[in-house]
Amino acid sequence: MAFDPDLAQRVRAVLADRPGITERRMFGGLAFLVDGKMFIGIRNSSLMARVGPEHHQDALAMHNVRVMDFTGRPMKGYVYVDPPAIAHDNELNAWVLWCADHVARLPAKQPRQAG
Repeated sequence: MAFDPDLAQRVRAVLADRPGITERRMFGGLAFLVDGKMFIGIRNSSLMARVGPEHHQDALAMHNVRVMDFTGRPMKGYVYVDPPAIAHDNELNAWVLWCADHVARLPAKQPRQAG
């Protein structure tokens, strides 16, 4: 699983005061979750940002943002944010907080039923 450890530290610094944040290796990188819901991740040196379907096209209109399609199928509501767009801390902070706030507004994740 490849992810930029320096970028991971920068994301951790943004999230230091937020409760309920966990990390999990997934999607070939490192994902950050709040209350069990992924909101941002790192794959190689890019962010995987969960912006939601309603903001997907807005995010794609930004510089150095592209479709998240590592499975060969675009994931609506998720984008890759490439390094030039998060080179400065204020840029990274904006992406991380946008995604964290989006996911915090989603309904609670339902527990899986045994089956």
